[in-house]
Amino acid sequence: MTIKILSVFGTRPEAVKMAPIVRLLSQTNGIESRVCVTAQHRQMLDQVLELFQIKPDWDLDLMRDGQTMAEVSAGIFTNLDPILEEFKPDWVLAVGDTTTVVTTSLLAFYRRIKFGHVEAGLRTHNKWHPFPEEINRRLATTLADMHFAPTTWSQGNLLHEGVDKRTIVITGNPVIDALRFVSEQEEPKEIKELLEKLGIASPLVHNDGKKLILVTAHRRENFGQPIENICHALKELAQREDVEIVYPVHLNPNVQEPVNRILKDTHHVTLLPPLDYLPLVHLMKHSTIILTDSGGIQEEAPTFGIPVLVLRETTERPEGVDAGTLKLVGTETNRIVQEAKRLLDDPIEYGKMSKASNPYGDGHAAERVIETLMRASRHAK
Repeated sequence: MTIKILSVFGTRPEAVKMAPIVRLLSQTNGIESRVCVTAQHRQMLDQVLELFQIKPDWDLDLMRDGQTMAEVSAGIFTNLDPILEEFKPDWVLAVGDTTTVVTTSLLAFYRRIKFGHVEAGLRTHNKWHPFPEEINRRLATTLADMHFAPTTWSQGNLLHEGVDKRTIVITGNPVIDALRFVSEQEEPKEIKELLEKLGIASPLVHNDGKKLILVTAHRRENFGQPIENICHALKELAQREDVEIVYPVHLNPNVQEPVNRILKDTHHVTLLPPLDYLPLVHLMKHSTIILTDSGGIQEEAPTFGIPVLVLRETTERPEGVDAGTLKLVGTETNRIVQEAKRLLDDPIEYGKMSKASNPYGDGHAAERVIETLMRASRHAK
């Protein structure tokens, strides 16, 4: 009996995390694997598809400038439902907490198709932080038939909410599978040239030569004063002669405007357009510390032993905080500067974070997801 599985994703982070699963599904006997992308993020999605050599069977191409979350949701409802009717999958898979995920899970429910939620159980327990992701993932949990939790902590959240333990599998996060694949690719020429220009010698050179601070900050809840505070902190840190700050700036005008107004032409600050995933990973490998409000980087950087200062008040990834790889610093200028300087100047503090183990997986999450689906399908016969 062939198991029909449809994987649905629409943003770059979703594509990165689903890529190892999709690639392994295509190589597994007894599975008919299809892929639908909503293209909630067009350009950033496409470069991941190319990197992992994934060709979607359906591309909804929904990205439009300035569209609302309601408009994205309506587009997915209208365009994905006929695909479910045509393909009639046994399982639909989606990852994380985007508009694509929550809408896909509801459509699968309407069609009485089993839904597998990858990266299940992440919580901040604050409905507004992050917005709208916290509610998206809670709704996906309610609708899911199988929950692929990355850690024991995320499993605990699901159990606390009454999810049947038999439907929860701890897999690790497939982002680590993807990271290992990408980090083994040749370093892009653009990164080599950038590092040479900035005087960054080699990966993990922390005490000699220039120290690289990589920044990614673009989350919706940081729009306004928080992003301004972050920029002022970077401007202050850039006064040091021993650092170079590299900030790939998200295209959203709410990020572009304050970042360029405050940081453009600042000595020791390099503003870049958004980076493709391959160069971003290689830039991470060369970083001394990372300042971010991104979720994925919180999971990825510890693989390289890079301390991460999280520019948020809460995180749905407290395992990294508990392990010592992450530190929540919020968005107040003075706190960001203080914590960054501590890591730059104190080798003991730096060592505590850089030598902590990565709690997010061993690079075999995709295998566990597929083994679970195969086993569940056999039992359902």
